[in-house]
Amino acid sequence: MVKKILNIDTPFLREVGEISHFTARFFKEITKPKQEYEEFINQCFWIGYKTLTLVGITAFIMGLVLTIQSRPTLVEFGAESLLPSMVSVSLIREIAPVITALICAGKIGSGIGAELGSMRVTEQIDAMEVSGTNPFKYLVVTRVMAATLMVPVLSSIANAISLYGGFLGVNIRGHVSWHLYWFQVFDALSFGDVVPSLIKTFFFGFAIGVIGCYKGYNSKKGTEGVGRSATTAVIVSSLLIFIIDLIAVQITDLLGLT
Repeated sequence: MVKKILNIDTPFLREVGEISHFTARFFKEITKPKQEYEEFINQCFWIGYKTLTLVGITAFIMGLVLTIQSRPTLVEFGAESLLPSMVSVSLIREIAPVITALICAGKIGSGIGAELGSMRVTEQIDAMEVSGTNPFKYLVVTRVMAATLMVPVLSSIANAISLYGGFLGVNIRGHVSWHLYWFQVFDALSFGDVVPSLIKTFFFGFAIGVIGCYKGYNSKKGTEGVGRSATTAVIVSSLLIFIIDLIAVQITDLLGLT
């Protein structure tokens, strides 16, 4: 359509158009019976549970390091008591959701891209079509739905673990009781901090699932194409995460939730 109207045809616009068409096909297929619930549960297990350890370790270190690094600056201004509040707002609003999404883009996006790419170049997807199975619904819809659901779950768990890491970081050179720390954490947080942060993680997961499936499903050129699909899936989904985050911040600012 862009080519016909503006007489412009570039690889970037062609890629955007193909991804948009792929996304539209996803919404079309998701409304048709029958749904592959068993495969969906299986993908939730591999995408969610198998990524939990990596996300948990990263979140813990993230909360611990942020607290330790922030203390000297607050001490200079005599505001050391604000450390739990500052750390909680920083982690919940931006750091934990974005870092978790980037980890998922690296692990989940590349995994989906490589898996579907291998199935494409070995003609397994073509065999599914010949046998009467809908490969798009079985392979793509289930993975996109699982990624959309599991990334917010992983992000919520990362929030809790990173805040616990912050508690340990606060008590390395000081002493704040368990009850006082969590009172300051929840007192600093508001509706505008938690809900928009959670909502945007659904879009993060959707972007990771769509890009990973698109790159793998349309993989070409044999084994070289499989590696390229996995690599580009990570790059494009990571870029989309930052773009979605920027849009989310602008919307929450316009709504007065910041």
